[in-house]
Amino acid sequence: MSGTGGPRRVLVLNGPNLGRLGSREPDIYGATSYQGLVTSCRELGAELGFDVEVRETNDEGEMIRWLHEAADGRVPVVLNPGAFTHYSYGMRDAAAQRTAPLIEVHISNPYTREEFRHTSVVAAVATGTIAGFGIGSYRLALRALAEELDLDPQV
Repeated sequence: MSGTGGPRRVLVLNGPNLGRLGSREPDIYGATSYQGLVTSCRELGAELGFDVEVRETNDEGEMIRWLHEAADGRVPVVLNPGAFTHYSYGMRDAAAQRTAPLIEVHISNPYTREEFRHTSVVAAVATGTIAGFGIGSYRLALRALAEELDLDPQV
């Protein structure tokens, strides 16, 4: 998938409060810790031929810089923007500059929650969105990414 014989680099980017998985509202976000998420993404990524780097930030500017890094390096992204989903036009504009597939993910289903969560400013510029499957949303996104990359030999 990488074109060089090695694993293809993939960024899994997480927005605010996702570093608190396992302790943050487990009835909504599940009991898996953030480290459990990191391990799960890295392990499945390796099976799919990816070198997965998982990051989390509470800082909107840092997220934008990471999306620029991905665009400049043609690096595919799995993005859980967290609360940035609903209002960060700066992050949306950075995501729009993508040069490889970008899959938006959410642990919960935003459409079953508060009305303000029903709007994603990222969805229109993402390759696709996966939501509502708990930590499994990330696994589904990595599998979708593998399929997308197999379909596009230019990436």
